[in-house]
Amino acid sequence: MAVERNIYLKKKTLLEAKEILFENFRLLDVLADETIPVPDAVGRVLDESVSARISSPNFHASAMDGIAVKANATFGASETSPKALVIGKDAFYMNTGHVLPESTDSVIMIEHVNVINEERVEIEAPAFPWQHVRKMGEDIVATELLFPQNHVITPYCIGALLSGGIFSVKVKKQPHVLIIPTGSELIDWRETPLEDLKPGQVLETNSFVLGKLVESCGGVYKRHDMIKDDINSIRKAVDEAVNSEVDIVLIVGGSSAGSEDFARPVIDDLGKVLVHGVTIMPGKPVIIGDIKGKPVFGMPGYPVSTIVAFEQFVRPAVLKMLGQPDKEREQVRVESARKIASKLGVEEFLRVKLGNVDGNIVATPLPRGAGCITTLTEADGIIRVPNHMEGFKDDDIVTAELIRPLSSVNNTIVAVGSHDNTLDVLADQIRAGSNTILSSSHVGSMGGLMAIKKGVCHMAGSHLLDTEDGTYNVSYIKKYLPGISVKLINLVIRDQGLIVPLKNPKGIKGIEDLARDDIRLINRQAGSGTRILLDFRLSQLNIDPATIKGYEDEEFTHMNIAAAVISGRADVGLGIYAAAKALNLDFIPVVTEQYDLVIPEKFFDTENIQILLETIRSEIFKKRVKDLGGYHTEKTGEVI
Repeated sequence: MAVERNIYLKKKTLLEAKEILFENFRLLDVLADETIPVPDAVGRVLDESVSARISSPNFHASAMDGIAVKANATFGASETSPKALVIGKDAFYMNTGHVLPESTDSVIMIEHVNVINEERVEIEAPAFPWQHVRKMGEDIVATELLFPQNHVITPYCIGALLSGGIFSVKVKKQPHVLIIPTGSELIDWRETPLEDLKPGQVLETNSFVLGKLVESCGGVYKRHDMIKDDINSIRKAVDEAVNSEVDIVLIVGGSSAGSEDFARPVIDDLGKVLVHGVTIMPGKPVIIGDIKGKPVFGMPGYPVSTIVAFEQFVRPAVLKMLGQPDKEREQVRVESARKIASKLGVEEFLRVKLGNVDGNIVATPLPRGAGCITTLTEADGIIRVPNHMEGFKDDDIVTAELIRPLSSVNNTIVAVGSHDNTLDVLADQIRAGSNTILSSSHVGSMGGLMAIKKGVCHMAGSHLLDTEDGTYNVSYIKKYLPGISVKLINLVIRDQGLIVPLKNPKGIKGIEDLARDDIRLINRQAGSGTRILLDFRLSQLNIDPATIKGYEDEEFTHMNIAAAVISGRADVGLGIYAAAKALNLDFIPVVTEQYDLVIPEKFFDTENIQILLETIRSEIFKKRVKDLGGYHTEKTGEVI
């Protein structure tokens, strides 16, 4: 039976939604305890304080190889008046860790002992009391507090507990989270070969990501079998869950307002919906519900949305059950590389790449799609745009939460400009031999030059054709970067042409065919070298761009052009041969062009740029580039 389309309840701000969650579940942190062996307790939370049963060490021990003596018996010894000691009476040979004889209180290192014979030794300096001795209780004194309740046990703690005579501890039981993936479109990647994947089918991944996030904050999870969009099946699974030992339930997918979004009606039927919709982006469709006193969350289906919803609501709930504060990421002040627009009334979690450029940490926004998991895997940080702001101006100084360590950010080469597949090879090859990271943002060749002009990158990729003399990049650098000293390094010579479906079903022969009524183009963005090349060729042929279907449809990378063609969104796009080859598409050559790196001279001699240049000039990099197809490396690494 069809279910009526949902409507969002009045959306709450993030702060309001959190207050509702924790006000409703005041006893979230009341969990039973269990006793487990100390070696198994890493990562667990102590339910009660732990005090030492024995001292460590529990005897006075020698801290050196040497002789144990009574300090006051050595007073007066000097180089000019050495003192003789009788072995077994005044002195006792010791190895490190041995128990000190009761009559002694000091150890003299063996290097400072002159052996006269088997019975006598001589010393030339006195000892002082407790010299080179590990006194009883030096590390741990019996009955002293080792760790308070709610302490998270680390591997270091294991040594202290065992040394203090503690072999088992009471810890809080881990919150049990049941994850229920829902959606008729979902496919189990463990059972379905990729070649059998049909349009409209989606590999189910969210439950595995959420499960590992649960583990990362101290909980345990169980994954329910996937459930199709059937309200009765979802209701049955949720009902069984809240009547079991599960502490939290996550219904993944179906939390929005569509006619087949069943999370809300199920929660409403079995319990109470507390929040439906939060003014955050991504993550807006999240649902917070209460069924039989247990928190039940409707998690968005888009990967980034579900992760943000987890971090803002589920993680704090799990940590509260364990008596732990929510985890706060390290924050740094960063400079926005370009203007960032945002929707008023929504708190946006903007994923950004970060890099230290000339002493300033610069943030470059990543795509905003809630379904793009790579915007998190590629991100160095998160910038929160408050709901009362419409974004930031370029050069604004804002706060970013670090996803990666600051040391990693400081070791990043920031590249902005034209996209090329060899940049991925270069980034991988650099990491193979160093800790340097190459981070690329694709905004087109002109965008790269403007980034250099603003001082927000270390280098730019560019292939700007001078239509007057046929050269690349030099005239543009002179025009747009006056007064900025740069070096131009050739990365590759590459084949650029028309990417078309396999076997070229529409018989496209060249640029002139783009004006045909039966051809739809996918274009590169304005300011990219590829767009400039296309516009130049169209002008040569007296073709008005306005007559070309799809001319206004833009993508930012060659791979996205190829993806648009293979998906049927377009019949053709101008791009590099390597992109066509990667997706098994056909290619019609148009031009062989020069792709260079523009590097400000002030960065040229830095360690990271020198590592980059060394990598570019290596034979292994050149071989990997050639293997991509459509590249020529005769000039690779040359300073132009």
